[in-house]
Amino acid sequence: MRIDAHHHLWKFDPVRESWITDDMAAIQNDFLPDNFKPVLQRNGFDGSVVVQTNQSEGENELLLNYANANDFIRGIVGWTDLQSRNVEERLGAYAELKKIKGFRHVLQGEANRSLMLKSAFKNGILKLARHGFTYDILIFADQLQYISEFVSGFSNQKFVIDHIAKPAIKNREIDQWEEDIKEIAEHQNVWCKISGMVTEADWKNWEQQDFVPYLDTIVEAFGTKRIMYGSDWPVCLLAASYERVLGIVEEYFAPFSENERQLFFGRNAAEFYNL
Repeated sequence: MRIDAHHHLWKFDPVRESWITDDMAAIQNDFLPDNFKPVLQRNGFDGSVVVQTNQSEGENELLLNYANANDFIRGIVGWTDLQSRNVEERLGAYAELKKIKGFRHVLQGEANRSLMLKSAFKNGILKLARHGFTYDILIFADQLQYISEFVSGFSNQKFVIDHIAKPAIKNREIDQWEEDIKEIAEHQNVWCKISGMVTEADWKNWEQQDFVPYLDTIVEAFGTKRIMYGSDWPVCLLAASYERVLGIVEEYFAPFSENERQLFFGRNAAEFYNL
């Protein structure tokens, strides 16, 4: 089973998708299941996990509609207000919807860089495991310093770091990121998505070698049983086609065993998200 563990879908609305700025004109468009299905099939994938971009429960409904009409969408990472007083009620309702596998908050965009350490936020995280939900950690590298403390309080909660925590690949910044990643990987309930790298590199001039030091660090830190592939389509289109994004990791993992490649390209995602 080959699973793309991280992609997005949207019917473009310039207000709702205000994060898509004018320098990202290449993705100021509709990206719907009918657009993505042939891309997956062409590249030999059996299914996918679609991830929220808009912080509203309305998007959960939209993604559920897409998933219910398209069997290739095996799971959804949605959004709910984890700091809300009625978070338990909301999670209980979502637990009835089998394709919703977990939740995410756009921590990378918060002015309070340590928001995840707030008691109200942690209260919401505490309730996820009761319903079997996962949590995707979306941050920039400057927020890694808070993550070890954050995850240490929830030993029964499954976490995954999105986009290898977005190091500044374009500027070849690695030392502090590497130190933080290795510390976080010591927590066995934390996994990592190898995704989103091309958009942290030089969009026009990246090369395969740019990613190798970061890939080496992730594989050394997490091993081959806690990493998974994600395309970050269509955001990746800012810097590369789906095939080029896939090619980066296909080339890197070519020397690995067949079992290790199967883990990375699908079996780990299926285990993490209970697909």
